[in-house]
Amino acid sequence: MTGEPVLVFDGDCGFCTTSVGLAERLVGIRARVVPWQRADLAALGVTRERAEYEVLWIEGGRVRGGAQAVAGLLIAAGLPWSPLGFLLRLPPVRWAAHGLYRLVAANRHRLPGGTPACALPAPGSAAAAPPSSRPSPPPPASPSSPSPSSSPSPSSSPPPPDVRTAENR
Repeated sequence: MTGEPVLVFDGDCGFCTTSVGLAERLVGIRARVVPWQRADLAALGVTRERAEYEVLWIEGGRVRGGAQAVAGLLIAAGLPWSPLGFLLRLPPVRWAAHGLYRLVAANRHRLPGGTPACALPAPGSAAAAPPSSRPSPPPPASPSSPSPSSSPSPSSSPPPPDVRTAENR
């Protein structure tokens, strides 16, 4: 994907929505801002699990998540914000920013503006998703396909932030 950067956030989370609104007013986000619930995630090259897990900055086909998404937003905003964005990309500030982001994300339902809907779903828990966004049950297995019990279950934990795979390079 090329063109205008995209900021993807959790539109069901009051804390996230308030934070994005504040960033729009104070920083001036130079990107298309879209809640993941209304985004074409496949076209953006991200999974629903990753979008639920962290804020995403998608620019030039590259996906950055969490604190590095915030860094991308700040860099794109220009002066006076871009130096802070570049600083967030440098170790050890990068490591501290990642830890702080994970702490805030894990507790966003407890922060001002947060509601129970802001809580991150337990890894692999469809029950934690709002009813309107729960996936439908899988179709019954055909006789030619292996049974679910005979194959190992895939890991349901979200990807670690900033892991670059072939699909998001």
